[in-house]
Amino acid sequence: MLVLARRPTESLQIGPDITITVLGIHGNQVRLGIAAPRAIVVDRAEVHARKQREYTDLSDDHSVSTETVAGTTS
Repeated sequence: MLVLARRPTESLQIGPDITITVLGIHGNQVRLGIAAPRAIVVDRAEVHARKQREYTDLSDDHSVSTETVAGTTS
């Protein structure tokens, strides 16, 4: 993991298309601005984890229903 120190209004660049700017620091909270192409999904870690769980649940439901249908037609 790369660890960088930045002050408010300072940025860091990830590749040619993604810029992260420190907008402010208030107590133990840091506000970040993220400029990225629309094709890049930017989520908080907990939102990403929830989406992954939901995707896995949908995949599991689909495979169960497919197996059930396959079992009844045999």
